Formats: sequence, C-alpha cells, structure tokens
Amino acid sequence: MKKRVRKRISPVQLIAAGFFVLILTGGALLTLPFFSHSGESTGVIDALFTATSAVCVTGLTTLNTAEHWNSAGQFLIMSLIEIGGLGFMMVPIIFFAIAKKKISFSMRIVLKEALNLEEMSGVLNLMFYILKFAVVIQLIGALALSVVFVPEFGWGKGIWFSLFHAVSSFCNAGFDLLGDSLIVYQKNVYLLMVISALIIAGGLGFIVWRDVLKYHRVKKITLHSKIALSVTGILLVGGFLLFFFTERNGMTLVKGSVVEKLANTFFMSVTPRTAGYYSVDYFQMSHAGLILTMFLMYIGGTSGSTAGGLKTTTLGVLFIQMHAMFKGKTRAEAFGRTIRQATVLRALTLFFVTLLLCMVAIMILSVTETIPKNSGIEYIAFEVFSAFGTVGLTMGLTPDLSFIGKLVIISLMYIGRVGIMTVVFSLLVKAHKAEAKYKFPEESMMIG
Repeated sequence: MKKRVRKRISPVQLIAAGFFVLILTGGALLTLPFFSHSGESTGVIDALFTATSAVCVTGLTTLNTAEHWNSAGQFLIMSLIEIGGLGFMMVPIIFFAIAKKKISFSMRIVLKEALNLEEMSGVLNLMFYILKFAVVIQLIGALALSVVFVPEFGWGKGIWFSLFHAVSSFCNAGFDLLGDSLIVYQKNVYLLMVISALIIAGGLGFIVWRDVLKYHRVKKITLHSKIALSVTGILLVGGFLLFFFTERNGMTLVKGSVVEKLANTFFMSVTPRTAGYYSVDYFQMSHAGLILTMFLMYIGGTSGSTAGGLKTTTLGVLFIQMHAMFKGKTRAEAFGRTIRQATVLRALTLFFVTLLLCMVAIMILSVTETIPKNSGIEYIAFEVFSAFGTVGLTMGLTPDLSFIGKLVIISLMYIGRVGIMTVVFSLLVKAHKAEAKYKFPEESMMIG
C-alpha cells in the first residue's frame, strides 16, 4: 500500500509539499512562548507569516525580528532561512552523507527537479558542491562582516550578528537584527559592498558559479551560465545607471560624500534582486525609481540559486526570442547555440502567468488594505512584487496587513520561492501526460 502511494507522488509534488510542511513546522514552533522576548505565545498568523518569509527567503515581516524574537527565535529563523535558501532537500542529503547510506534513484529524480536540471547525471556531486560552496562563502562573509559588528557590539553579539546577516544576505532573505535594516550604515561603504557581494553570490546560481570556477580547467561555460551572467551584469549596471539618473535630484536619500552616494545607488540596484536589505527610505524615492525597483524585484535572481522571481535566464530567453522575431528568424539563437522551442514556450508561459498572478494580487489587496493619503497604488504594487520576487522590501504596508492581506502575501512568497510551474504541476496529477497523441488541424489568425 505504501509503495502505491509513493508512486502517485511526483517529484514536483514532493518539492511543493516539502516546502509547505517546512513552513507549517516553522510556524508551529514560532508560536511557542520559548522563542519570543516577552515569553508569551505569538499569534498563529504572524508566526506562519514569519516562517513563510524565512523559508521562502523573503524578509517581509509583520513583527520586528530584533525586538519580538529572542536569541532562540532568531536562531530558528536563521535555520529556516538556510534550509529554505539551499533547498529543503539538503537536509536528507546531509543525513545520508553522515550515515553513509546510499541515496535512492527516486530521491535523485527529486533532486534533479529541485535544481531544475535536464539531466540526472552528476546531481549528487552538484548537491555536495552547493553545500560546500554555500558554507565557505557564508563563513567568509561572516568574517568580513565581523570587522564592522565585533568592534561595535563586542565579540559575542558581534559574531552572532555577523553570522546571521551573512546567512541572510547569501540566501537573499533580507532579515536583519538591526531594527531598521542598513539605514544606519548607509555611510559605511565597506559594509554595503560586503552585503552586496553576498547577495550577488547567492542570487547568481550555484550552477553558474560551478561553471565560472572550473572555467580555467575546461575552458567552457554552458549557455545557461552565459545568459545568466550577461543578464545579471546588464541589470546590475543598467540598474545603477538608471537609479543614478532617477534619484540624482532626490539624493537627499543619502546625505554623505560622492562615494557614499554612489555606493548606496549601487546597493539600490543589487538589493531588489530578491535580497530585501535597504539603506534608503523607499517612501522618499521618486516614482521612476519605484517602478525600476519593482521591475528588478519581479525579475529576481537566477534559476538554481537562493533567489526568487521570474529569473534572469527567463528574461534572457524572452529577449533572445524577441530579437529573433524582429530579425525575421523563427529560432531563438544565442552564443552559437539554438534554444529549444519548449524552453521558449515555458519562458513565455512563466512571464504571462506570473504577471497575471501579481495583477490579481494587487487587485485583491487594493480592496482589503488601506492606502495612506499621500500614496497611490504603488504602495500595494510594491509589496506584491516584493513578495513574489521573495525580496522583502516594503513601503510600510507589511506590519499593517489585514488577515486576508497576510494570506495573499504568504501565498505569493510561497509561489515565488517554489516556482509557479512547480505549484501548478503539483496540483495536476497527470501533468506529465498532458501531450495528446493526436494533433488538430492548424489555422492562422491575426495577432497584434
């Protein structure tokens, strides 16, 4: 009986269910008085919201992380961030490695789906590589951050702050123990650059890093990595230049030297890539800057990384296909390679469905939430794109969300982290049998 049930559960269903169970477990634990500063129980919806935000590495919080949770609660949140950022499948992998047990074929299939790989060969080696890479980068990041936090807070608290923010930055979570993110450190160029480096490292993708680090030996980089690196570079540089022009007349956001202003401008380009830390008040940002931020949040990081959103590779494929159409070509080609038509169709579907999802969420929240007098629909749209992109930036709506609003944002964070296609396919038992054995006659129609 157990074997029959196991066969009915597809890999995508197991992934979706795994994240769901992890969120419920984390939420249940966070309701306990043991984890709060006051020693009182935390409300179920707020605990669930915090757990979802941690597991989905978002950073949106209805409760102040530094004030509400004690050290045990903060450690639990950091653990949920780590597991959610690297993928919940890392837990059984570590267990099997310690116990020296053989990993089953079915689990290898799940690992392939979790990493969005097309082939199953080398999946275990990749998982162990991800684990080692993540540990090394986060330890280096913690060491770099300790230069700032240890002199300020002392050895114990300083090391804890360094470790927590290194994990939160690398996993693109955006949780902080400082109370008001990095606003008090907006003149600390060194800290902003270290956090930026950790965010980029986590959002670039483990497969991309593997290709980059072994390039000196094989002299080859996959098409996936080439597109990811190209789009990431364009978004970082383009975002920096656009923010420089949109906010140059409002640079009262940062009162300091030219170097400090440029560092914060660059940070504004980095952090919407699903990180969630902020060094400026987004409520004071220009409308052009807010639109640019929402665009960057919607795109997010790279597939196979700790980031959420539409993904850089999806955007890259869409632009490559658009360029091919403008040149009268039928095939999407880049770097001497042809992108599969199925990949292009998947990218188009993701773009349409995710944009539609965000629009529906904005409509619902515009009914259930109260918009301040001096704000417009951007107050809600900013929150929606931040939740879907698992970013964590807010214009102030999160703490004031209604019960329905919290449920909507929880759903967006979950979908943004797990992936809309994974969620949809997990609900369709026969998703893999969708291709019909027959084909209807073709007919042309007018478009555009």
